[in-house]
Amino acid sequence: MTSPEGDAENPILQTWTAPFGLPPFESIRPGHFPPAFEKALALHIAEVDAIAGSPEAPTFGNTLEALEKSGQLLKRVSALFYNLTGAHTNDALQAIERDMAPRLARHRTAIFMSEALFRRVDALAAAQDGDALSPEQRRVLNRYHTMFLRAGARLGPDNKARLAQIMERLAELGTRFAQNVLTDEKSYCLVLKDEDDLAGLPAFVKEAASRAAEERGLTGRHVITLARSSIEPFLQFSSRRDLREKAFAAWASRGDHDGETDNKPIIAEMIRLREERALLLGYETFAAFKLADTMAKNPAAVENLLREVWDPAVARAREEQADLEALARADGLNDGIAPWDWRYYSERLRRLRHDLDEAAIKPYFQLDCMIAAAFDTANRLFGLRFTEVRDAPRYHPDLRIFEVEAEDGRSVGLFIGDYFARPSKRSGAWMSAFRTQERLTGDVRPIIVNVMNFAKGDPALLSFDDARTLFHEFGHALHGLLSDVTYPLLAGTAVPTDFVELPSQLYEHWLSQPAILQRFAIHTETGQPIPEELLERLIGARTFNQGFATVEYLASAFVDLDLHRLTEGDVLDVTAFEREALQRIGMPDTIIMRHRTPHFAHVFAGDGYSAGYYSYLWSEVLDADAFKAFEEAGDPFHAETARRLREFIYSAGNLRDPEEAYRAFRGRLPTPEALLAKRGLHGSGTAA
Repeated sequence: MTSPEGDAENPILQTWTAPFGLPPFESIRPGHFPPAFEKALALHIAEVDAIAGSPEAPTFGNTLEALEKSGQLLKRVSALFYNLTGAHTNDALQAIERDMAPRLARHRTAIFMSEALFRRVDALAAAQDGDALSPEQRRVLNRYHTMFLRAGARLGPDNKARLAQIMERLAELGTRFAQNVLTDEKSYCLVLKDEDDLAGLPAFVKEAASRAAEERGLTGRHVITLARSSIEPFLQFSSRRDLREKAFAAWASRGDHDGETDNKPIIAEMIRLREERALLLGYETFAAFKLADTMAKNPAAVENLLREVWDPAVARAREEQADLEALARADGLNDGIAPWDWRYYSERLRRLRHDLDEAAIKPYFQLDCMIAAAFDTANRLFGLRFTEVRDAPRYHPDLRIFEVEAEDGRSVGLFIGDYFARPSKRSGAWMSAFRTQERLTGDVRPIIVNVMNFAKGDPALLSFDDARTLFHEFGHALHGLLSDVTYPLLAGTAVPTDFVELPSQLYEHWLSQPAILQRFAIHTETGQPIPEELLERLIGARTFNQGFATVEYLASAFVDLDLHRLTEGDVLDVTAFEREALQRIGMPDTIIMRHRTPHFAHVFAGDGYSAGYYSYLWSEVLDADAFKAFEEAGDPFHAETARRLREFIYSAGNLRDPEEAYRAFRGRLPTPEALLAKRGLHGSGTAA
């Protein structure tokens, strides 16, 4: 697909004159992207060729600074395109995405395999330039040199050619994987035909199901979709066990259907190619390759952490299962519970044990109030102020846009919230950027977006877990907004995956602070704050069902690690491998992986968390200990602790090695003890 317009008429290639330099979303059509990519790629190739072919001796300025300044148009086009393909895609954009993924991979590989370019970077790394480089410049040099080596810059011609083919094919397969999952999610809905089908559902679930039906042209009906904000409440409240089983089966089998959207052959090929990539680069397994550039350093360290938490988690989950089955027997269910029963009986047990009813809690968690709570926390910690911008362009009417200012009135950046589920958006929640902070090419302020999949309502109401997700993603957003570096390579969230979740998971802690909840957990009808007694019960139940939550997460992390420890010659039957990997760790048969392999987008819709899903747990060890710094200070908003947190974690990007950054904030590295206490897993026996 091409655009009939020239550069002057292509809005992507024009100067963006909207407030804050936002893209002119309303003017952009899918056909504008191919010519924009063509021009951006050609320009970047010319820039890189000029750097590589320079007759001057390499310096930091004429090589690394020049590389950092290159590709500005390509960054702009890519950021715009991939934000849209994730949050508001269509068939035309998906077709372009399938075409561009291997081309962009080929382009990046060519840069990092360039012999002439690597000779310049390698010479700089050997010289180090002593005191001539600032600490930030030395970090940039170190990171670039590492990136070139890990991209195969020292391989021979034949191996370079093969590695380039692998990277191109992996990009193509990752795109297909993600699109298959989205297709399965879009194509399924459970239509609830009558009052009997609605049995057990509270009003807020019925309202969301009614809105979902309207969006699909089924006005007057109720629909459950595979968006987590739709299916999880259904599994939690529906007393129709047959319908729970039906919906759960669809949810669990995304990407696992024979036919066009079957992701199992894609996974098998990706695993083989990742193995081969690692071997070419001198590593025994892909996990060893991937983890060498993280805090964990090697698969054994990851396995040890997962194992340390697994046994107490399984023990707690078995205790939880026994309690749930006692409830189920009262309903005449004597053969034990199944995975589609767990959330239903868990909700009933929570009501009995903690006197907590989700239908009574949810009116206190209005989306608008929780957004305000996240903003207020950022104000109290970091002095940030948020002002809504009404007249800015947006790619969907639901977007909310805020200018972010520092205490002194200086503009920090722009924050975009895209909160509601829709068929054009992939599932899950994430932070992304249309523009990242840097000072190399001017005072470039970031444009950060949080994307979520909450159910619409009037007003939109969140569960406590939904509110935690909002705070989590806003922690990522602050990592991007507060970035204070010179070089783009080091900006914001450009840190190892097992460190990048620290700012987000740490931020979740402030949601549970009474000072926040008493002010912002306001009942949608009465306007009254959440009663202190209810607040105490809600906070007291934080570790309820944590055996289940920990087991479903850890199971996914174990399978991810095992897949990427396969060695050359292993033949992969994805279904059998998943089953055997879970048997190896003693997975309870009443719980499934949080992300089954055929829809494990973290790991297969790109390379970000491949062999890295453990990162959430690794970062949780850090965040549980990090919040204790505020507790030890006796104030969750302690000014000096917040100052160190901002300086060494939220604003520092990748200026330092993560261990060095954490030590600078906390004075030491943590142990898993704080994590086990946070999840309430202390005191659990050892699983049989």
